[in-house]
Amino acid sequence: MAESGDLWVFGYGSLMWRPGFPFLERRHAHLHGYHRALCVYSHVHRGTPERPGLVLGLDRGGRCHGVAFRVAPEEAAETVQYLREREQVTAVYVERRLPVRLAGGETVAALAYVVDRGHPQYAGRLPQEDSLRLVRQGVGVSGANPDYVRSTHRHLLEMGVTDPVLAQLAAAL
Repeated sequence: MAESGDLWVFGYGSLMWRPGFPFLERRHAHLHGYHRALCVYSHVHRGTPERPGLVLGLDRGGRCHGVAFRVAPEEAAETVQYLREREQVTAVYVERRLPVRLAGGETVAALAYVVDRGHPQYAGRLPQEDSLRLVRQGVGVSGANPDYVRSTHRHLLEMGVTDPVLAQLAAAL
């Protein structure tokens, strides 16, 4: 695995299209051992505790195609702080450094946020009709849940990635 003073961050959902931090490089990347799943009840960003939305998490098993961002060493501490404030609002994600394979074959240790299956906001695999209902109702501080699903789906398609679950939801919305 390549070593450098730079911070790498792996994005698989909204981080792909709205990172919110400065970066030197953006590369397509694969993470093995985890997959992208609409498995988190959103109580802040795309819903509320009373009317939860549904957002993506990295759940164990499989492989996830996403984006890796290279952050300059002098921006690393501020970027990690920003990501913790954004991703750890309700502690549904666990911060990990995981091996990510970049387009071109190089492997780097990237900061990633993995869903905590023991957290009350972990939804697991839901029937499509339940997912659709939650996405349709969800509105939070980062906006409407349908916009999140459509935008993530669109950005994945631009990268040449097909996600059948997001495609079905985006079509139904």
